[in-house]
Amino acid sequence: LSAPHLSPVNVLVELLSMLPAHDLICACRLVCTQWRYVVDLTTLWKRKCQREGFHTQSLDRSISDWKIFYMLCSLKRNLIKNPSAEESFRHWKLDNNEGDRWRIEELPGPLGREMPDPKVHKYFVTSFGLCLKSQLITLKNEGYWNELMDEKRPEIVIKDWYAARFDCGCRYEITVRLLSEDYIVLEEFHPEPVVIEQWSDAMWREVSHTFHNYPAGVRYIWFQHGGQDTQFWAGWYGIRVTNSRDLPHNPRASPTATLVQFLALRLLLQFSCTVQFSALLSAP
Repeated sequence: LSAPHLSPVNVLVELLSMLPAHDLICACRLVCTQWRYVVDLTTLWKRKCQREGFHTQSLDRSISDWKIFYMLCSLKRNLIKNPSAEESFRHWKLDNNEGDRWRIEELPGPLGREMPDPKVHKYFVTSFGLCLKSQLITLKNEGYWNELMDEKRPEIVIKDWYAARFDCGCRYEITVRLLSEDYIVLEEFHPEPVVIEQWSDAMWREVSHTFHNYPAGVRYIWFQHGGQDTQFWAGWYGIRVTNSRDLPHNPRASPTATLVQFLALRLLLQFSCTVQFSALLSAP
């Protein structure tokens, strides 16, 4: 900081911006009135975004609340565990495991292509019998409390990647359900299976769906995908899947007040703070 900017507030902004967000909200904000004022400053949260690589010059005019923008960037994560086969079949339930069964292969695989995402190195591959695998996500265990899902209902974005071998036809299918406490289906994404003919381009393709305005009461997300080859060849000639994603999402650059409250309360509960909710969400 240059000399003209060495005011006590600016110095405090620079120092506090180095601390984790939960320390700022759950500890520093309680020290005194001045610290609370500084922690609530837009300048501090914009500085944190700059420090952690969330900020670009083009975003300056589109972000209305830098504190919430920071939370969105730092809390956003994939709820699907082991999406790209790096941990074998850990976290997956093999619902159908027919033919020569599920298998894991290294990209690009026999007569296949590389993924667009260079960080993905493996995929799951199906056989000549039906192969389906699933995960059941308990939202409360991931920090999404019942009241938040009922009142705020953030958009839930589902993404998955699939591809065929060049020399064999195959079929891909996906089903995603939002379930109640009693496992009643409240909303479902179940498109028609994708059939890929023999001698295809073997390109990786992405399927995506966004749940929004869904009913209250969502407690679980059930994700299932898979398929098989269509020529019944022994071995692993069926559909290939990898890099599955399931995450809450806010499509707007300026978060709504609803999502602001959702994320702020989630952070509050996650770190067992004693800060009152009303104080946490008070205006600067």
